[in-house]
Amino acid sequence: MELNDGNLQTLTEYLQKTLSPDPAVRRPAEKFLESVEGTQNYSILLLTVLEKSQNEVIRVCAAVTFKNYIKRNWRVVEDEPNKISDPDRTAIKANIVNLMLSSPEQIQKQLSDAISIIGREDFPQKWPDLLTEMVTRFQSGDFHIINGILRTAHSLFKRYRHEFKSNELWSEIKLVLDTFAQPLTELFKATIDLCQTHATDINALKVLFSSLTLISKLFYSLNFQDLPEFFEDNMETWMTNFHNLLTLDNKLLQTDLVSNAIQFLASVCERPHYKHLFEDQNVLTSICEKVIVPNMEFRSADEEAFEDNSEEYIIRDLEGSDIDTRRRAACDLVRGLCKFFEGPVTGIFSGYVSSMLTEYAKNPGVNWKHKDAAIYLVTSLASKAQTQKHGITQANELVNLSEFFVNHILVDLKSPNVNEFPVLKADAIKYVMTFRSQLPKEQLLETVPLLVAHLQAESIVQHTYAAHALERLFTMRGANNTTLITPTEMAPFTEQLLNNLFKSLAIPGSSENEYIMKAIMRSFSLLQEAIVPYIPTLIGQLTHKLLLVSKNPSKPHFNHYLFESLCLSIRITCKANPDTVNSFEEALFPVFTEILQNDVQEFVPYVFQVMSLLLEIHTSSIPSSYMALFPHLLQPALWERTGNIPPLVRLLQAYLEKGAATIASAAADKIPGLLGVFQKLIASKANDHQGFYLLNSIVEHMPPDSITQYRKQIFILLFQRLQSSKTTKFVKSFLVFINLYCVKYGAIALQEIFDSIQPKMFGMVVEKIIIPEVQKVSGQVEKKICAVGITKILTECPAMMDTEYTKLWSPLLQALIGLFELPEDDSIPDDEHFIDIEDTPGYQTAFSQLAFAGKKEHDPIGDAVSNPKILLAQSLHKLSTACPGRVPSMLSTSLPAEALQYLQGYLQAATVQLV
Repeated sequence: MELNDGNLQTLTEYLQKTLSPDPAVRRPAEKFLESVEGTQNYSILLLTVLEKSQNEVIRVCAAVTFKNYIKRNWRVVEDEPNKISDPDRTAIKANIVNLMLSSPEQIQKQLSDAISIIGREDFPQKWPDLLTEMVTRFQSGDFHIINGILRTAHSLFKRYRHEFKSNELWSEIKLVLDTFAQPLTELFKATIDLCQTHATDINALKVLFSSLTLISKLFYSLNFQDLPEFFEDNMETWMTNFHNLLTLDNKLLQTDLVSNAIQFLASVCERPHYKHLFEDQNVLTSICEKVIVPNMEFRSADEEAFEDNSEEYIIRDLEGSDIDTRRRAACDLVRGLCKFFEGPVTGIFSGYVSSMLTEYAKNPGVNWKHKDAAIYLVTSLASKAQTQKHGITQANELVNLSEFFVNHILVDLKSPNVNEFPVLKADAIKYVMTFRSQLPKEQLLETVPLLVAHLQAESIVQHTYAAHALERLFTMRGANNTTLITPTEMAPFTEQLLNNLFKSLAIPGSSENEYIMKAIMRSFSLLQEAIVPYIPTLIGQLTHKLLLVSKNPSKPHFNHYLFESLCLSIRITCKANPDTVNSFEEALFPVFTEILQNDVQEFVPYVFQVMSLLLEIHTSSIPSSYMALFPHLLQPALWERTGNIPPLVRLLQAYLEKGAATIASAAADKIPGLLGVFQKLIASKANDHQGFYLLNSIVEHMPPDSITQYRKQIFILLFQRLQSSKTTKFVKSFLVFINLYCVKYGAIALQEIFDSIQPKMFGMVVEKIIIPEVQKVSGQVEKKICAVGITKILTECPAMMDTEYTKLWSPLLQALIGLFELPEDDSIPDDEHFIDIEDTPGYQTAFSQLAFAGKKEHDPIGDAVSNPKILLAQSLHKLSTACPGRVPSMLSTSLPAEALQYLQGYLQAATVQLV
C-alpha cells in the first residue's frame, strides 16, 4: 500500500464503517481491514490518519485499531507470517513517542498502550534509546507531556509486579532504575512543591495530583521486586510525604492518588527491612484512625456505581480490578500491617467495628453505611491468605468469623424483603463467598435457599453476587473429593434454583450476565440427572439465548459458559437416554447453521465442539445432515484460523469414527481434500500433532482399499518434514503413527512401504528413529500403541530375522523393554522449548476448549491387548516355536543382563517359554 491520499481516504472510509451498529456494514469493513493489514505501510497509513484526520472520532478509531493491530501482530511467531515489515517496525518506533506526546489524552492512552506492547517485546535489546527519550521529556515542564511519559512508563513497568524473579528480569529493572530512579525522585519532590505553590488553584492541583498518582504507581512497580538499595536513602522522605498527603482533609484527594499512596504504604509496611518505620504505637494508631478508617467508607461514588454502573462495580469488587479504589488499598494496608502487628492492629479496629455497629443499630435506615464499613473492616482484618478457588484459606484467629456471621450477616440474608438495603445484602452475600472455607457446612447449607431467593433481587450487584456465591459453593469439595453440597441436599431447592437463575437473566441489565450463566453451568454439573426433567424447557431457553447473542457476540465469558451449559445438557440427558441426541440436534442445528453461514468467528470453534459431542453420541450410522456439511469442513478458509483447528480436527475424527464407510463410498472424491488438510497441518510446528490426530483416525477407521493409492505419498510427506524440520513433538507423533500403521496393516506392510520409498529405509527408521527415540513417547495409550507395533516388527516381520536388518533385532527389543521399564525421557533440545506456545495473530479467535465437551481418551487397540508385556512374551514364544533355537541364541549373545531379567519376568507372567 502506497502512502498516498487515495489510500488514506479509503482507509478512513473503512474505519468509519467499522463504527456502524449494523453488522451488515461493520463486518465487511472489518474483513477488509483484516485482508490488508499484512501489507507494508498499513500501520504507517493508520498513524497518518490518526495524526492528520480532521474528524476526532476517526482519529480515536484509528488509534484503537492501531493499538489492537500492534497487540495482535507485533510479536513474531514461528510458522506464522510476519504481518509488520521491518521498515514499518523501524518507522513506528522512531515516531510513536513524539506522536503520543502531541496527541489529545484519549489518543495518548491508546498509543501509550501500544508503546508498552512493543516495549514488552523489544525493550531493552531492540529499543535501547526508549528510556533516554522518555526521561529527557521530564525537563519540558509541560505536564501534558510529563503525564504522557509517566502513563507510558507505568504501562511498560507494571508487569514487574507480576513476573517471576530471574536474573534477566532484575538486570532489566536495574537498567531502568539506573536511568529512571533519580529523575523520578526529583520529579516527585518538584511536584509536591508545586502542590504547595498552587494550593488554591483547583485546575492545577488536578493535573499535579494525576502526576503524583502515576509517580506512586511507578514507584510501586519499580519497588515490587524488592531491590531496596535504589530508594533506601529516600524511603523516610517518601513515607513522610505520603503520610502527610493522606491525612489532608482535601476533597481533591478523591482521585486515585489516595489509593496509590495507601498502596505504597501497604507495600512498604510488609517488608522486613522497613518494619521499624511502623513500630511506634502512635504511628500505627495514626495510620489506622486517619488513613484506614476514613477510606473504608462507602462513598457517594461507590453508591452511584453500585446503582448505575453495576457491571464496572462488580468487576472492581469481585475480580480484583479495584486496585485503584480507596477501599481496596485500605484493605491491603490492613493486611500489610497485620503481618508484623496483628495483635495491636486487631485491638485498635475491634473498637471501631463495635462503635460502627452500635451507630447502625440506632437508626439502620440512616446509618446503614456504618454497618457496611464494619463488615468491610472485619473482612480486611480476618483475611490473611486467599485463593480464587477456596476464598479465604487462612484467617486471623483473633476474629470470630462464625459468631459475626450469626450475629450480623444472617439477619440481612433472612430479611423478607430482598430489595431492602441492597448494599448490605450484597455485603452479606460477599461475606459468605469470602469466608466459605472458614464457615461450618451447616451455616453454608442454611444460606443456600436464602441465596436462591436473592437471585430475584432487583439490584444487579445483589443477584449477581448471589449467583456467584452459589457457583462457588457448588465447586467446594468435601470428603473423598466429592462436592461439599450434594445433589440430595439440593433436591428441595432444585426447581426454584433453576427457575430463579433463568428468570434473573430477564432482569434488565443482566441479559448477558456471565456470573449467572456460570452458575447455571455449575448447577447443571452439580445436579446431574436431577436436571433431566427440566431440560426440554431449559434447552429452548438456552438455544434462544444463543440465537440472540450470536447476532453480536460481546461477552466472551458469558458465551463460553452458555456453550458449556449446552454441552452439559447434552451429556447428562443422553447418558440417561442416547436417543435424545436427535431432539438436541433438532433444537440446535438451525442456530448452528445460521452461525456457520454468517461466519460468526467467535462461535464457530464452539459449534464444532458441540457437533463433535453430538456425533460421538450417535450409536448408528452417520446422519445425512452431517454428511451434507462434510465437504464444507474441508474448505481451506476454515483452516486458516488457528482457533478452528483443534475443534475441526476433532469433528473430522468423529466423522471418521462414525461414518468412514459412508465417506469412502459416498464422498470418495473428498478423500484428497481430507489428506490436503493433513498436509497443511503437518507443515506447521504448532499444529503438526493435530495433523497426526487426523492421520491416525484415517488409518484406524477408513476401509484399507479407500486409501491404498495415497499411502506412499503420506509417508513421503512425513519424511520430507522429518528432513526439513525435525522436532521432539513431531518425532513422538511420528512414532505413534508408524506403530499404529503396523498394528492396522501388519509389520510386513510397514517394512515394504518404507523400502519402496528408498531401499533399506526401513532399517534406517528402526535404527535412527525408533530405537533411540521411543523412550520419549508419553501417554499410556501412545505407549501401548508403540509397544504393540514394535512387538509386531520383532515377531511378525521376516526381514528382521533373515536380512541385514537382523542386527537391529536385539537393540529394538531392548528399546521396547526400556519403554516398559525406564522412566520417560522428557528432555527437549534448547531450541525447541517454545514451539508449543501458540500465539494467535490476526483477527483470529483463540481456541477455547469446552471442558464439558471433552473427548474421552480413545484406545484404538482396545481390549484386544490388555497387557503389552504379556503380548510380547506370547509373540516371542510363537516366533521361537517357528524357528527353534534362534531366539534364545540372539537373546543370550546380545541382550544386556538387566533387560534379559525383565524379559524372563514377562515370560513367567505369561506362563510361556522360549524354544
